[in-house]
Amino acid sequence: MDYDVADNPLITRYASKEMSKLFSMRERIETWRLLWVVLAEEEQKLGLPITDQQIAALKNKSTHISWNIAEQREKEVRHDVMAHVYTYGVDAPEAAPIIHLGATSCYVTDNTDIMIMIAAMKLLSDKLIIAMDLLKEFANEHKELPILGLTHLQPAQPVTLGKRVCTWISDLLIDYGRLHECIKNTPTLGCVGATGTMASFVELFDGDIAKAIKLHSNICNRIGRCAQHASGQTYSRKIDSWILETVSGIGESVAKMATDIRLMQSRKEVEEPFGKNQIGSSAMAYKRNPMRSERICSLARYLTTLPLSSKITHSTQWMERTLDDSAIRRIIIPNAFLAADAILELCINISKGLVVHEDIIKKNLENEIPFMITEGILMIAVKSGGDRQELHEELRNITQQYRHNPTMVECSILASPTLRISDDELASVKQRLIGACVEITSDMVGQVDAIKTNHKWSRANYSDVGAIKV
Repeated sequence: MDYDVADNPLITRYASKEMSKLFSMRERIETWRLLWVVLAEEEQKLGLPITDQQIAALKNKSTHISWNIAEQREKEVRHDVMAHVYTYGVDAPEAAPIIHLGATSCYVTDNTDIMIMIAAMKLLSDKLIIAMDLLKEFANEHKELPILGLTHLQPAQPVTLGKRVCTWISDLLIDYGRLHECIKNTPTLGCVGATGTMASFVELFDGDIAKAIKLHSNICNRIGRCAQHASGQTYSRKIDSWILETVSGIGESVAKMATDIRLMQSRKEVEEPFGKNQIGSSAMAYKRNPMRSERICSLARYLTTLPLSSKITHSTQWMERTLDDSAIRRIIIPNAFLAADAILELCINISKGLVVHEDIIKKNLENEIPFMITEGILMIAVKSGGDRQELHEELRNITQQYRHNPTMVECSILASPTLRISDDELASVKQRLIGACVEITSDMVGQVDAIKTNHKWSRANYSDVGAIKV
């Protein structure tokens, strides 16, 4: 590490090596060279005078990059693509005359951006599956454990811990679906020339428009992407907005989960993992702060702001293109994926080691049970012929009068001539307080299992997924 220059903490502290590698300069330039090979091969197939020896030379040097030459050349010409066209020509001199033939810079830059983002979305998709699977197991284990439900952060009706976790999974399922849609439907640029007309390729083929269109189609098929129907020199920057909105949704969902964990930890009901030698506070030695959940919320706060920049970028592109999109995209696209990756790494790490304190959960719940039964009592009393509004007012008066004395609430309910509730009816209400929580949880478990079975994007074993750096 160079301690004399600024670093990007998303890379040095938070994101995984796999995601960082996808947005590395090596990955980018090797993809450029791959695209130059594809271009030459497809142009040769359509009759341009490109030799097998030239294509072989390109392939032979596709991953052997003279970085020092490229860096020096870019300083001289102030153009990154042309610097690498030159460098590729130095590395493969036989092919120098035909490298980048007919193409614009966006042929390599835009197609590469799409290819890297697709790979990055597949990596996020894999990690979403891992996270949902871990949370599913936790939810299933605790699907019958009642816990105090909170609305407005005030005691409400009970849920089970498993069912609460299912609300997190439900959000992640939405993110998974949107990510899958992006992976499947994101178009590429292909080779469309300086203004999206393919004019340079029409000229290469002596006015044969059909061949120019065929070249474009063949390259898109080789990349594995459908092409945008009409574009300028670049693919529409609205695609960036669409992708970043999808990726930032992961931050929203996991931050909601992390916020719930922080709140439960403050109530000493559920805690995130805490290492044997972990220090919670430099001042208060007893502290067990939810630092991983807090980190998720912090990263998500950044991630969810990034789509706005992409929207502004798209809406201010002039005519067939301007270059004011370049610098901002170099920053926000990698950082969005790095932040989402870091968030999912933390999500997985926490989900592997959540600690449940059932005794405290039970104690907190029992303190509020006398108040929670009132909704069920209201249902029973109405079915027995009572007036819903009068009964509600009676229950309101009782609970407000004894809001600091729960024992008196049940006694007053049983003694009320308006409510006319028996001991057996009161007991039955208590038994049914968690409603359909068990069934809801079981259904969610089934949904995750089904998606896991059909998941297509797995790239590796990821044995260290969730092993956070710091």
